[in-house]
Amino acid sequence: MAMFKFVIADPKTRKSYKVEKDQNEVVGLVGKKIGDKFNGDLIGLKGYEITITGGTDKDGFPMHPDVHGMVKKKIILSGPPCFHPQKKGMRKRKMVVGNTISNTIAQINCKIIKEGSKKLEELFAKKEEKPTEGETPKEEKKPEVKEIKEKPKEEKVEKPVKEEKKEQPKEKSKEKPKEEKK
Repeated sequence: MAMFKFVIADPKTRKSYKVEKDQNEVVGLVGKKIGDKFNGDLIGLKGYEITITGGTDKDGFPMHPDVHGMVKKKIILSGPPCFHPQKKGMRKRKMVVGNTISNTIAQINCKIIKEGSKKLEELFAKKEEKPTEGETPKEEKKPEVKEIKEKPKEEKVEKPVKEEKKEQPKEKSKEKPKEEKK
């Protein structure tokens, strides 16, 4: 089945974290809108309260808070979100998705409002794989370090120099030197 990718921003540390959950596990989020709050227990963050700030659908079109429902529309935008004009007064017609989460949404952007008892770094720390009793530990591939041996310095042997062509004398200027009057 399809997956929801949650990008969770922590405003205190200014870091973001990614969580992937199956859509069947978080059915409670379908129908929620941008700005709605939900309990972090749904995505494995006990004690956290999270708000929805946006997202994108499976085709990459962004969610816009002013488009209601689960629709995909072309609208004229003159500023953020979804469009950042290069010049003042610039407008653009752009395809966007509605502000309601549906099964077509692939990524949901969220922000933490209330923190839980554990810090996010502890919850999202990569767990090191420990081998079980019957398995042998996997050898980690270390980057190969090649030793560079210095080559013995070779004595310089002077090679015979080819005779260079002699330069032809430059043409004398066309003007004759002034003769001195006596």
